Amino acid sequence: MGAAMARLSVLPFLASLIIWEAVARSGLFTAFVLPSASTVLLRIWADAGTGELFIHLGVTLYRALVGFLIAAALGILLGLMITRVALVRWFFEPIISIGFPMPKIVFLPIVTLWLGFDDTLKITMVVVDAVFPVVTATIAGVAGVEKELTWSARSLGANERQMVREVLFPAALPQIMTGLQVALPVALIVCVVAEMLTGGKGLGGAMLGASRVADSPGIFAGIVEIAVAGY
Repeated sequence: MGAAMARLSVLPFLASLIIWEAVARSGLFTAFVLPSASTVLLRIWADAGTGELFIHLGVTLYRALVGFLIAAALGILLGLMITRVALVRWFFEPIISIGFPMPKIVFLPIVTLWLGFDDTLKITMVVVDAVFPVVTATIAGVAGVEKELTWSARSLGANERQMVREVLFPAALPQIMTGLQVALPVALIVCVVAEMLTGGKGLGGAMLGASRVADSPGIFAGIVEIAVAGY
């Protein structure tokens, strides 16, 4: 049953490719505006054959995953501290309230001035964006811990470190995992956008290079590659 469902889940993608191919060959659009699916797939195959695809894909995934892991560690630590330390809560709560809905990509020009155009820039932008969902999820998870658990731990003589490590963090973990699930695609999105804006290696940088030389199949190939990487 599971194998049959997995095969059926592929059908929408195949149908999309067939529709794309039919529309591209219908004459409604020029090959520059909408290259055919077969042309784009051949371009991806050629890039894979030369190794260029795997270089760009590896660079993008490296930046996104490193940034995500840093954001996860910082977000959980900061979220726990905000819920337990009044001074930390006083300082960071207004920053989180203002920064969470703000598109953090606006900091890219400033971070570029500070860090240049290498991996550090992209990873930093990923951290800045991905840390917010983790922090807010950690705060919400700790706030939702039943008071009876903390009262019982206190009555048994648990100190603050034991309270956080053995009671609050395990109880808040499902909510924290939800924040991590949100942060992971955010990390990839921000990484690709930063690459598109600054160039260099990576899937976003490859798309930027293709657009500069009006390489339409290369641009569409980049879209497909990013979609597969995101999946």
